[in-house]
Amino acid sequence: QVQLVESGGGLVQPGGSLRLSCAASGFTLDYYVIGWFRQAPGKEREGVSCISSSDGITYYTESVKGRFTISRANAKNTVYLQMNSLKAEDTAVYYCAAAQFRFCPIAPSAFDSWGQGTQVTVSS
Repeated sequence: QVQLVESGGGLVQPGGSLRLSCAASGFTLDYYVIGWFRQAPGKEREGVSCISSSDGITYYTESVKGRFTISRANAKNTVYLQMNSLKAEDTAVYYCAAAQFRFCPIAPSAFDSWGQGTQVTVSS
């Protein structure tokens, strides 16, 4: 059974850091584009970052560039999203997703496996 499980969310003060994990079971993440998305209350889902399967090239939405880093740990079948210098506007439920493509970014509709999400709240 193909499954993605996110973890690492929580409450953090502005300027703080969190590392989200996306662990896969039932398939090998190496061969998939992995994306991180977020959805804040009352807002549409937003693509945050993705990492290509073939060459590890990464993509970030403008608002997180220089603050977030996506990476793979293939031996652990896990993808991470390191989030630094967090801001209140980063508050959202964060989801990871997998797509059988080589390169990203790609349309959200191309992702066919999604995790259940993890809440990130940035507040003092």
